[in-house]
Amino acid sequence: MKLVKSAVLAVAMLFLAQGAVFAQAPTPTSVKEAAELDYAKQPHNAFSDLRAIGVGLVIIGAALGIGGLTKSAVESMARQPETAGNVQTAMIISAALIEGVTFFALIILMLFASPW
Repeated sequence: MKLVKSAVLAVAMLFLAQGAVFAQAPTPTSVKEAAELDYAKQPHNAFSDLRAIGVGLVIIGAALGIGGLTKSAVESMARQPETAGNVQTAMIISAALIEGVTFFALIILMLFASPW
């Protein structure tokens, strides 16, 4: 139940961060427009720093996922030592997939939630 609450909170925060992205200042389309825009004069958006919260939630989710996976794998190996090789292989593959999704989510957060 705790994992479900954490997942719902993470999704809610990501939706909130997505709304903050669309509230950012317009992106210049040419060098001339970029020279004319002075970002120091733009009003500061209160939600522009939510990218850090999103990154933190992604890291916490990955840590909980890999931690639960490792806990279950070690318990399984302790109960049936003869299947330890198969369990360890499956655990490593699953942990690699979780890390891959984590890196993908971090890249998406960094690219699409940029303040500029």
